Amino acid sequence: MTVVAAALLDGDGRILLQQRAPGRAMPGLWEFPGGKVEMGELPEAALARELEEELGIAIHPADFVPACFASAPVTGRHMILLLYLCRRWRGEPAALDASALAWLRPDEMRPDDMPPADAPLIPMLDALLAAGAA
Repeated sequence: MTVVAAALLDGDGRILLQQRAPGRAMPGLWEFPGGKVEMGELPEAALARELEEELGIAIHPADFVPACFASAPVTGRHMILLLYLCRRWRGEPAALDASALAWLRPDEMRPDDMPPADAPLIPMLDALLAAGAA
């Protein structure tokens, strides 16, 4: 199963996380917004679609920069999570499919409060941002 997610970066170097809503798998955990890639869909197009559905923002697929990935077992299947960086979007992110949103720097993110596939991305993001890759 391929999943895509975005590290939306604001002008202060913070990244948007969303809190999983009650009634969903892993409720209350904080994650990078995104979702599943549908059959025949390009990962960047899937991410643009998911962010419009989850946050109400519009992003051109060319504005996503591949950053890193994680691999984790999830309920009997194996998931590959592709994380993209993004600094440009239209609209103001809103919690349309989440309990809450938070803008945090990687050193403020708590791995224990994130799903198993998201947590390992924190030090990778921190290193990328420190190196000026974003």
